[in-house]
Amino acid sequence: MERASPAAGKLNAGGRGAGDGHGPAGGAQPRAAAAGSAEPGELIGRALDFKTEGAQCYKDKKFREAIGKYHRALLELKALLLLLSQEPAGQRPPAAAAAAGLSEEQRQAVEAIEVDCYNSLAACLLQAELVNYERVKEYCLKVLQKEGENFKALYRSGVAFYHLGDFNKALYYLKEARSRQPTDTNVIRYIQLTEMKLSRCSQREKEAL
Repeated sequence: MERASPAAGKLNAGGRGAGDGHGPAGGAQPRAAAAGSAEPGELIGRALDFKTEGAQCYKDKKFREAIGKYHRALLELKALLLLLSQEPAGQRPPAAAAAAGLSEEQRQAVEAIEVDCYNSLAACLLQAELVNYERVKEYCLKVLQKEGENFKALYRSGVAFYHLGDFNKALYYLKEARSRQPTDTNVIRYIQLTEMKLSRCSQREKEAL
């Protein structure tokens, strides 16, 4: 799912069957040998291709296949990190070595692919009949580490925390999302639901005293 695609995870977040997002499809793993035989631009290109294929699968409502494609894209980026971390870089840690081995354009491309893939994985999981909200939260927080104002990740984080029963965190992320898009009806509705839950919790605490 590209950034321009419609956001998933609306109020009726449990939709049609998708995978649970645990690990890449087909058990694919980045291998040092494969990484060593490819150039950074080639690995980035493959990651972009897998992300694009994932977006088409999402558009076609093939959510399980989309999850596999997004994981494959992320594996290509891991292979890129492995490749660059093997190059001489003094005492720098692998991540620093990787960043140093990329042009600014390549670094931005890698970050954009990573953000889109994690956002899209969260969107796919929210279409599952039984949503893994813990994994949705994990993916959204990864996005927010890179882009703290990403609306979709803020909203979906709020949805995930709501369903995980952490209403204070849910309200925080939902209000952050509302500050970016004040008229979004899904955000407004989840804020109302969260405030109702917090009010009930507060009432129970008072009655218990």
